[in-house]
Order: sequence, then C-alpha cells, then structure tokens
Amino acid sequence: MKIAVLDWYTVNINGDIPTSQLEELGEVKVIPLTPPEKTAENIGDADIVLCNKVLITKEVMDACPNIKYVGLFATGYNNVDVDYAAEKGITVCNAGQYSTNAVAQQVFAYILDHSSRIRDYDNAVKNGEWERSPSFSYFPVPTLELAGKTLSIIGYGSIGQKVAEIGNAFGMNIIASSRTKRDCPYRWADTDTAVREADFLTFHCPLTEQTKGMINAELLGKMKSSAILINTSRGGVVNEKELADALNSKKIAGAYLDVLEKEPMSPDTPLKNAENCVITPHTAWAPFETRKRLVDIVCGNIRAWMDGSPVNKVN
Repeated sequence: MKIAVLDWYTVNINGDIPTSQLEELGEVKVIPLTPPEKTAENIGDADIVLCNKVLITKEVMDACPNIKYVGLFATGYNNVDVDYAAEKGITVCNAGQYSTNAVAQQVFAYILDHSSRIRDYDNAVKNGEWERSPSFSYFPVPTLELAGKTLSIIGYGSIGQKVAEIGNAFGMNIIASSRTKRDCPYRWADTDTAVREADFLTFHCPLTEQTKGMINAELLGKMKSSAILINTSRGGVVNEKELADALNSKKIAGAYLDVLEKEPMSPDTPLKNAENCVITPHTAWAPFETRKRLVDIVCGNIRAWMDGSPVNKVN
C-alpha cells in the first residue's frame, strides 16, 4: 500500500513523533504541508491518504483514482467530501476523543489564569512591587475561589463531560446544555439559562449550520457582566466582531479563545486587540502525549480497515 501524508507538519511541528509506525503499514510519502493546488499531485497514485486540514474534494478524488482510504488526523471531517467518497467506495475514518484530556486541561488553565491571576502577580513581583509592599502579603489584584462559581458547558460530549468532572472536583456548580440530552449527574438546562447563570461559559459543540455564529451580540447580552467566555470548539461558533464589541464595552469580563474563524489568525481580526481577550494559537489539542495518541489511533484505523473491519468510519 502506498500512503501519502499530506500535512504532517500540522501534527508534528516539533519533529518529536517518528514516522516509523506509519512505515510499518506501507510505502510512506510524507509531505510537511500541501497547498490546495498541489493536493492531487502530492497524492499521486497513493492508495491511502492521511491529512488533517487538506481539502479532499470531488475533484481531488476524481484526479486520484487509486485512493481507497482517507484517514484524518482530526475528529472533524468537514474537509472531506464524505458523500462523494462513499459513492466511489472510499472509506473515510476520523480520530475521535484523542484530545479529551488535553482540551479539558486547557479550559481549566484559562479558568485558573483568570481566577488566580498568576501572570499579573509574577509581573508585579518582577517589577519590584512586592519589595515595596508595607505588608508581608501583596494582593491588589482581586482573585477568586472557584468553589461555588457556576460553570456552564455548552456541548456535553466527551470533552464537555471531562470539563464538568474537573469543575465538580473544584466545587463548582455545573450546568450542562446540549442539543441532545444525555445521562448527566449535573444540572441540565436550556442554552438560555446556562448562558444567563454562568460565571464561566465554555463551548464544546461542533460547527454546524445551527451553531455557526451562535456566540453573538444576543447571546453575549444575556451573560453576566462579570462572566468569562471560553471557546475551544471551532472558531466559526463565534461572531468575532460582536464578541470584540462586547469585550471592549465591558459587557462581559473577558474571553479565552483557542480557535478563530480563520487560522492562522488574520492580522485584522477584531479580537486581536480586544480588551481582556486571551488568544492561544489552537494549542489545546497539542501536548506530546495527545498527538502521539492521535497517530496511534490513525494507524489503528488503517490496520482495522486493512483487516476488513474499519473503525471510526464516518461514511
């Protein structure tokens, strides 16, 4: 089997994950990044295509008739025309739930950053403010206890459930809300209630026609002025102009974002210089252990397909 890996750089930017596991499965061609106009050329006569964000369109599949399998280094598969792949008998498999622990961890890195103000106090110490303090303890910047605060979770899949579990361990009041109600040991509420009552509002929903732009002026207007918004789901869930306006007018206290509508970030995004807005460059999924697990899942998917019993099949 010939395997074309189209954007290995997106998984292995630091070169810390070897390709040896992939090489056990076939003849591997590794391309760091593939521009759209080079997709068909880089696939060539490969039987198996592996990618993260590269678009695998009808035109690409028609131009590469040897493709039998598309494997995704991701949970989302909106970059692949799965319906046309099914028509052509091409199996498409994703990698679900590989990043649950890492994303939930980052959500709480944000929550703790806001609550404990470690960066602010480290800067104060380094600027000599503690040295000049008349008291042994110097705390001009307000901090918060998480116990008793309300954590509202929009989207109660595996990541939402892990976030709830961690929040519960901190003694937070958990509100869960999702399109489909699941078994849940915490309070369940509609989105409107979850938004209004949240001290911390975190989103873990897929990007669909229903969720696109749902974080907008109307939703933000329902939040407490002291509330913090967190988005580690998909950038398109946010109307960036309306979130920036809410931050700059202090309608909410702050936002932490790991995803934006356009990635890499556009220099003219209104959120770049918005007040009290912390942006990380889509890193929540990226710890070494998480990426290694991702590659393990992708390789396991290929082995299962080769054995005639595909798993994580999306078409």
